[in-house]
Amino acid sequence: MFDANPDILRAFANTGILVAITLPNGEIPSLTDPKSAGRWVTDHIKPFYPDTHINYLLVGNEEGISDIAVTTAHSLAIPEPSDLLSITTTCPGWDVGVLAPMLDFHRQTKTPFMVNPYPYFMYSPEKADMALFRPNKGFFDKYTRRTYGNLFDFLLDSVYTAMKKLRYADVEIAVGETGWASLGEVFEQPKCSVPNAADYNGGLVKHFEAGKGTPLMPKKRFVTYIFALFNENRKTGSLAEKNFGLFRPDFSPVYDVGIMRPGGAPNKPIKVQVGKKYCVPKSDASDAALESNINYVCSQGVDCAPIKPGGSCFKPDTLKAHASYLMNAYYHAKGLHDFNCDFSGSAVIISTDPSNASCKYVS
Repeated sequence: MFDANPDILRAFANTGILVAITLPNGEIPSLTDPKSAGRWVTDHIKPFYPDTHINYLLVGNEEGISDIAVTTAHSLAIPEPSDLLSITTTCPGWDVGVLAPMLDFHRQTKTPFMVNPYPYFMYSPEKADMALFRPNKGFFDKYTRRTYGNLFDFLLDSVYTAMKKLRYADVEIAVGETGWASLGEVFEQPKCSVPNAADYNGGLVKHFEAGKGTPLMPKKRFVTYIFALFNENRKTGSLAEKNFGLFRPDFSPVYDVGIMRPGGAPNKPIKVQVGKKYCVPKSDASDAALESNINYVCSQGVDCAPIKPGGSCFKPDTLKAHASYLMNAYYHAKGLHDFNCDFSGSAVIISTDPSNASCKYVS
């Protein structure tokens, strides 16, 4: 999950499904303070745990609940690109200054280093079979003397090789996300198709179940998350960006990767009580931040007329009141996700309607 949405967390209660929660980027600076971190855990984790099986908190401080691992997902842009595993290293500037201290944190806390390996982004017609877990002759690395039959293993071993050179080969690796688009624009063909997505994700499931590990990490099992559960029809970007899901928004499957359970009536759906939510400035938000938020929202197509003289929300004529109305309007216009109520850490989501007699907030 890309936020700690309470309605979704309640929906996963008592299902046995593992849930990983991402801390919004804007919350990170304030959570360097242990008291703030404790309050965040009390507000967003403790009400749902352990009924909801939360096993990862992505980015943040371990505070109060000791058996939820704290980590962060990393792009595979960190290892410097190489076709030879033996010379794989980290990008200059990331190794000693950034990555090594981070790996040391994972070693001390016994938490995994999480990466997002995407053979999808390495696709080319000549590499298609290796990218999609299809039968192929493989690739032999003469330096490590290992043969690779798929790019997923190659990417994980690239990470392992770079970590080993920093002397952190003992730190566990987890896969934060990996997947394949089932539909794309004309310029995204022939990569994006249902057969390709089914072969990749289906092959990934079989590869995981086989428990063979990788050539450099034999018999190693990696916690692995498939991106994504649902297609995101309202997501911005190309057609491919909207079509990484195993299911459509109406819950119908796009394709089956071997995880569907045949027969039997589905469990009675859990009714989620969705309360109204509002995005407003934090009490300590500075005037500069509020003014910046107003300018940003008005540049994103949100109707700013209500806060202008004569508008329904012009009164009270204060910077905070005007920013509050517009930030909430943006939050509802762009989708009720925590990251749309971030505003560089100057906003907070509340459930109390801040409307007044003349100014009605979007809800």
